[in-house]
Amino acid sequence: MTLSQPELIANYRCETGENPLWHPMERRLYWTDIPAGRMFRYDPATNTHEQFYEGRPVGGFTIQHDGSLLLFMDRGTVAQWRDGELTTVIEEIAAEREFRFNDVIADPRGRVFCGTVDDGGRKGRLYRLDPDGSLSLLLDHIGCSNGMAFTLDQKLFYYTDSKAYEIYLFDYDLDTGAISNQRVFARFSEEEGFPDGATLDSQGRLWSAVWDGFGVVRLREDGSVAERIALPTGKVSSVTFGGDDLSDMYITTASGNMPRQGDTAAGALFRVRMDIPGVPEFFSRIQIPVNAAGR
Repeated sequence: MTLSQPELIANYRCETGENPLWHPMERRLYWTDIPAGRMFRYDPATNTHEQFYEGRPVGGFTIQHDGSLLLFMDRGTVAQWRDGELTTVIEEIAAEREFRFNDVIADPRGRVFCGTVDDGGRKGRLYRLDPDGSLSLLLDHIGCSNGMAFTLDQKLFYYTDSKAYEIYLFDYDLDTGAISNQRVFARFSEEEGFPDGATLDSQGRLWSAVWDGFGVVRLREDGSVAERIALPTGKVSSVTFGGDDLSDMYITTASGNMPRQGDTAAGALFRVRMDIPGVPEFFSRIQIPVNAAGR
């Protein structure tokens, strides 16, 4: 499965490095450091990386069909980022003023499934943002919305609640964006660590990053672990595929508030060359208000 050992690509000592996402138009890898309000990008052609954003926390983001980024932030704010300028799409969600988005994913029709996190005051939620800007509440009483993916036939939807230590499977209606028939796909133990970000490979297998698990795992159809890629740091937060042939697996990690003594790789971005590639992520197609103010 793996053609190389994990290679440390960039180490910004992210408190919570997250949401790695390959930008096929730019041929660069993007990721975020959620609590620090920082975002980064890496160009494998030149082997260079940079921080390009600093501001409010960005829990997750998608790539719009026009190449801009759609940022999902604190207070339920959604904004377009293009060339250093932010354009507000949703000013805030009243129920999320004290909370923030966490993980997000675009679906084949350009909708965005966007989850929030339980921050001690109220449970998290999963929303669906449709291209016309309308927002629908899909799930409530979530500990921490996390890793999502669609099966190759686009009939099923994977969804992770990290605080429950579970990954769920739903029936998914491509035409309406509705999800139904929730059941447990995989359950993790506290000793294993909890499932975090996720992605799908070209054979239809789900990969899950395992926080406090020192690696990422590939899951069988029954949810059991088929393969594990070990990393030198424990808080492994998310995983995606990138590169022109989608054969480069990129993995984000976190340093947390108190990284282990001597753990110099905590918060770094890693890359592993794979012999089974991933599948392209979908572009979001959310309409940007014409008269929205840049900020």
